[in-house]
Amino acid sequence: MPSLSPRVPGKPWRRARPTSPATATTPATRSGPATTDGSAAALTPAATPTPAVTASRSIWRWMAPVIFAVAGLLFTTSFQTARGTDLRSDRGLPGLIEASARSVADKAARVTTLQTQIDELTASAAARGDGTITKLTVSADQIASVAGLTEVDGPVVAVTLDDAKKGSAQLPDGVTPDDLVVHQQDVQAVVNALWRGGAEAMMIQDQRVIATSAVRCVGNTLILQGRVYSPPFVIKAMGKIDALKAALDADPKVEIYRQYVDAIGLGYEVKVITKSRFPAFTGALGLSQAVVPR
Repeated sequence: MPSLSPRVPGKPWRRARPTSPATATTPATRSGPATTDGSAAALTPAATPTPAVTASRSIWRWMAPVIFAVAGLLFTTSFQTARGTDLRSDRGLPGLIEASARSVADKAARVTTLQTQIDELTASAAARGDGTITKLTVSADQIASVAGLTEVDGPVVAVTLDDAKKGSAQLPDGVTPDDLVVHQQDVQAVVNALWRGGAEAMMIQDQRVIATSAVRCVGNTLILQGRVYSPPFVIKAMGKIDALKAALDADPKVEIYRQYVDAIGLGYEVKVITKSRFPAFTGALGLSQAVVPR
């Protein structure tokens, strides 16, 4: 198998394998000093327990019943609280993610309703000749397309990333199960390459994204603007097709991902869609965190 570049900065492709622990040797049996006739000498009787040892044993005899009583109380309290249910069933990470996704979906629906009401009130005020509203509406319309706040259609380059189909028993030498899944940096590499190639609009899965949209992964799931997705991950970019494809081919991080595609079977597909329609971006426009590159 050819040598591959690391997909994670600072993470070598070839991991050092732990050496097998040395076989424990049986300690030699110690015998008493030999007598002149060859027989073993008699063993010295055990020493009489010291007062400190005797006190320690007395404390343990007193503490043991107390510890067992407290443990029994805890078990009884847990049983009465649970009533046959799993007390930790809702505390796992998957449950928290699903609950958050439902909350985001509910809030997104609420935002859509409120935005519709705002648009209706704005149009009504403009129709009455409100000069301030009219001026603000014209300014907003001028930047709406740049900010991704309008629907767009045109030719698209679609890139699909997917986990490898190998099982844990089929791993080549030096490959771990972690290498068989699509990671955050893989999705981000494709997204950055497409922006660099002049993408005028972009979607990841079923959501419109803009330049400030964050791509995050937990395990092998993608979290995008509060929603959770499982692979395969589809990134679509609208713009000049040749420039977008050339940017993918030239990007060094995408090239590293393609090395893993050839070596261990990660999924990577690029196709052209002659015409597609993207919805308007509905997420937050403000930045909560940003770092100036140096």
